[in-house]
Amino acid sequence: MEQITNEIKLSYTDKEINARLKNLDCKNSTFRRHFNQTEEFFLDLEEDFIIPSLPIHHDVRQPRPSPEYLKSLQQIIEQILPLTPGVFNELTYLFDPREIMKPCFFKLYKIDQASYLYLVQMDLIYRSREAQVLERGNNDFTARYSSRHLFLETLFIPLERVLVEDDKIRSFVLKQMISSTWVGEVGRGYFVQGIWIDNELTRFFSKLFLPEGKRTYPFYPYVCKYRTICQNLIRLNPEARKLHLPYLHRAIKFLSPVMNRIEQSMRDTSFSEDNATYKELKKQVPANWLETWNNLKIDVYLNQQDMKEFSVED
Repeated sequence: MEQITNEIKLSYTDKEINARLKNLDCKNSTFRRHFNQTEEFFLDLEEDFIIPSLPIHHDVRQPRPSPEYLKSLQQIIEQILPLTPGVFNELTYLFDPREIMKPCFFKLYKIDQASYLYLVQMDLIYRSREAQVLERGNNDFTARYSSRHLFLETLFIPLERVLVEDDKIRSFVLKQMISSTWVGEVGRGYFVQGIWIDNELTRFFSKLFLPEGKRTYPFYPYVCKYRTICQNLIRLNPEARKLHLPYLHRAIKFLSPVMNRIEQSMRDTSFSEDNATYKELKKQVPANWLETWNNLKIDVYLNQQDMKEFSVED
């Protein structure tokens, strides 16, 4: 997946991986869903899986993965698929030359005349508190480790169009609804930092469609990313995807005509439920839309290392 401005290119996929994804059983899930204290979503699986040592360096100009990388990824997929029923069903592998530690999987969905990309990123980066080192890494290769925690990012992303050439998908052009999320910078010299409002817009969009007083932190149903409105999923099987996609579709139709007003209201301030634009729009959201997230429950607890984590129930 090579991302250029608002385009995600399908530069390479793998037949062997896709064959394994195609022949998955539709079993009930046995894993548990959590967030760690840094708001990263993960599945707590019933068995450990092993991540082999992977090459650290890759020329981002090369659209194809090395044979060594592909072989290791195939080993990972073979272990994880039986432990994650429903998560990867109906998906296709997508190689991203800039994110070799985050292999991607996708499916294209349509509703009315609109197209949406469902994108799953599997995060294989070693985390010392989540894994056990089996073989130390070096400057060229990552550590070989085992873990029961599979970190994922799952998003529905609205598309402007899908580019097809010779009957094959070549790229996905994202529907960018937000003019800019950069609002300035602070600091001087080497300490200059950019100021972005992606997180504030995420809170605005999510709170708008949640029931009053509903607390879902650190889960946000609607996410500002790629300069558009995406939907964050924690129910990952094919049936749940089809159920939740219409929620994003109607949210986009609701927000599109007023997006400029929302952007302007957030330029010089953090999100607050006292924001005048937010309060006005909240009154216009149909009551039955808010009921969508009534059953979602996030509980906080301390794990075995006395670190804060969150469990998800719905």
